[in-house]
Amino acid sequence: MRPTLALTLGDPNGIGPEIVLKAARDAGLAPLARLVAVGPANVLEAQADALGLGPITRLDGFADVAPEGTLGVIDTGDAETEWGRTTASGGRAAIDAVARACDACLSGEADGMVTAPLSKEAISLAGVSFPGHTEYLQDRTGAPDVVMVLASNLARGALRVALTTVHEPIARVAALVTQERIGTVLNTLDAGLRQRLGVPEPRIAVLGLNPHASDGGVIGAEDLTVVAPAVEAARARGVNASGPFPADAFFGRGSWSRVDAVLAMYHDQGLAPFKALAMGGGVNLTLGLPIVRTSPDHGTAFDIAGRGIADASSFAEAVRMAAEMAVMRNA
Repeated sequence: MRPTLALTLGDPNGIGPEIVLKAARDAGLAPLARLVAVGPANVLEAQADALGLGPITRLDGFADVAPEGTLGVIDTGDAETEWGRTTASGGRAAIDAVARACDACLSGEADGMVTAPLSKEAISLAGVSFPGHTEYLQDRTGAPDVVMVLASNLARGALRVALTTVHEPIARVAALVTQERIGTVLNTLDAGLRQRLGVPEPRIAVLGLNPHASDGGVIGAEDLTVVAPAVEAARARGVNASGPFPADAFFGRGSWSRVDAVLAMYHDQGLAPFKALAMGGGVNLTLGLPIVRTSPDHGTAFDIAGRGIADASSFAEAVRMAAEMAVMRNA
């Protein structure tokens, strides 16, 4: 049986509703999953009319089935659209959709969720204290440990980049990179690769915190005193981890293609090279949650919102990956 996936609309002032509509019209996705949109139905209906991507059918619940050729939507309440603007109402509409989809996954109404981009600033204006999807979903599901992973299938192999710290100011990173934190992330990443992505014996490369992985202690000591011992401890627990490696040379030489995942110490260390290699074809997934969750590898794109020119390929790829993960989880 095809899994049911909840597609959240993201910030109504961004490209989220547009890419949801375009992905729902992707003929290659229909055999993989039943797609149900979640969010302000009035926004989705208006976008569908404007782009010629309708019709839309409002559903009372996930058990309802939309007529053939239409996209079903679970309405979370009307929202205003102010293209390209960061507003508290846009943030509230986005997070309400995420909450409804998450709860549907927890209850078994849906088999997974794919989240269109939201604005971290907008949800903060709405009074939400979490910096993004990852942290919000961890709290709502009660997951003890989660790992943010960006994944893409490239010509040279599967590129997967995980993060030790996520949405943290660079000034705080060194203090947050501890042996305990690295060990927890490695455990969660190893388990997620096996259970969610079907990698039987994961090989994980760990990047150093400092330039040149501290260069023998010349450029800081953290890679000698924190990262390397954490890697050794993980190996003793049966996790096939190696490193720390200098980040620049690791990506520059294409060493990522010889492992199943790369663990970066902080956001831009991992995601800058990832997006240089895979922008537009990458998928953001959260390992460690009790539910399946993926999203595209880009943001709200406020600068092009409402113009009908958004590229839905990354969102479509996120749907494909969520469908595969849901099937594996349900097997």
